[in-house]
Amino acid sequence: MKKKLMLIINPQAGRCGYKHDFAEVMQTLSNGGYRTTVFFTEARGDATAFAALYAKDFDVIACIGGDGTLSEVVAGLMQVQDPPPLGYIPMGSTNDVANTLLLPKNAVDCARRIVEGTPHAFDVGGFQEKDYFTYVAAFGAFTEVSYETPQNEKQALGHAAYFLQAAAYLPRLEAYNAKVEYEGGVVEGRFLYGSASNSVNVAGGVLKLDRDLVGLSDGMFEVMLVPVPKSAGHFSRLLHRIVSRDYDNDQVIMFQARELTVTFEKPVAWTRDGEDGGAHQVVHLVNHPSPISIIV
Repeated sequence: MKKKLMLIINPQAGRCGYKHDFAEVMQTLSNGGYRTTVFFTEARGDATAFAALYAKDFDVIACIGGDGTLSEVVAGLMQVQDPPPLGYIPMGSTNDVANTLLLPKNAVDCARRIVEGTPHAFDVGGFQEKDYFTYVAAFGAFTEVSYETPQNEKQALGHAAYFLQAAAYLPRLEAYNAKVEYEGGVVEGRFLYGSASNSVNVAGGVLKLDRDLVGLSDGMFEVMLVPVPKSAGHFSRLLHRIVSRDYDNDQVIMFQARELTVTFEKPVAWTRDGEDGGAHQVVHLVNHPSPISIIV
């Protein structure tokens, strides 16, 4: 008897890219021993609701979409006791999680990975009391630089596109006075950017961490804080160091933490997995160690 697979599809992701190889994806899953039931999302939050309501009835959950779709599915699985393994077929514009997991670029190959791969434990971030994030919660400069850089410029210029976009933001970058409390101590200062992540790629690939630093199931966030540069020249050197992954300097603060609280003077906008996370004066983040497994 075939196993039951729930496939959640965001039909808008990747300019409706799921259509190109959909028949072959379904054939691959069927040949691999799965009877697949498809759920299409129509609005934000649908993927979370589908996973929370129906995941317990399936042997495997999979989704086709971008990082935001994956994040929604994970949020739904966090409401399920002993959730089934999760497969991912990336179809977004950034795909930070897919790059971290070294998933294939081709949808059919990803489907084959779901059939043949092995579930691995994966940490999930808690944001405030009831929200979750899969790979990053962040505030400040590079969130806007990454997600507002036009896709055609990313493709044509690579990382140079981010430098150009960042240069355009420089005159209006906002800095934030913040206190960051975690189990290892307290960091206070004026920052352009801050994040807690569980990913090699962050912010559309602008920020990259070494793989030997990031443990996807170690129960720890990688926390990055970028203090305000002293001048435009310092800002230029900061961008170069970030793209070069040179974080061993006085322009970037990095540490690991299981839990942290960030306090601002006024509400500050956050992103969760590249999506709007709301404005908050106090943000509490906690790492939930290995509540789900992802097939890789």
